[in-house]
Amino acid sequence: MGNIFCIIGKSSTGKDTLYQRLLEQEDLALKQIVSYTTRPIRAGEIEGMEYHFCSQQTKEELIAAGKVIELRSYHTCHGIWDYFTVDDGQIDLTRQDYLIIGTLESYSRIREYFSADKVIPIYIEVEDGVRLQRALDRERSQANPKYEEMCRRFLADAEDFSAEKIREAGIEHIFYNQELDRTLAEIAGYIKRRISHGNESK
Repeated sequence: MGNIFCIIGKSSTGKDTLYQRLLEQEDLALKQIVSYTTRPIRAGEIEGMEYHFCSQQTKEELIAAGKVIELRSYHTCHGIWDYFTVDDGQIDLTRQDYLIIGTLESYSRIREYFSADKVIPIYIEVEDGVRLQRALDRERSQANPKYEEMCRRFLADAEDFSAEKIREAGIEHIFYNQELDRTLAEIAGYIKRRISHGNESK
């Protein structure tokens, strides 16, 4: 039986980079779960890679069809942006291990949907000053920087990822992303051990 490894962390902790690098490791054989969002696509993003970018109408149709596993709505400086995971045929835990990026909230909902023993958190942490500089550099590279939204998101992270909420989610193992290659190796080793343990339990 497969597992879903869920990368979790505040904004600008390196989640996207780690996610892509882990997917590229053939020895892990992880399959990507592509989430959905109604937010505008950013420069450098590709439909079906980072997200499925969809309309509000498509979101409502998926909800009506009972296919939405979890959904988060954010009141941003540019309107409401939705992020959600869909049971659209991507996931088959009888055959495959998967990788997804999420929040504490989405991790908890996915865990409830697929069972706690099948959904494993990979929690990433970075010092706040480093995160803020990374966020600023990324936003500056956009054709139309949204600095106000960047600040809103940064401040919201303090509440969304409080120590209390991390404990409530049952997360005990934290990966400190101070040096990317080292963190990548630590996470890859952790995933291999979890997969191996799961195979031994069959």
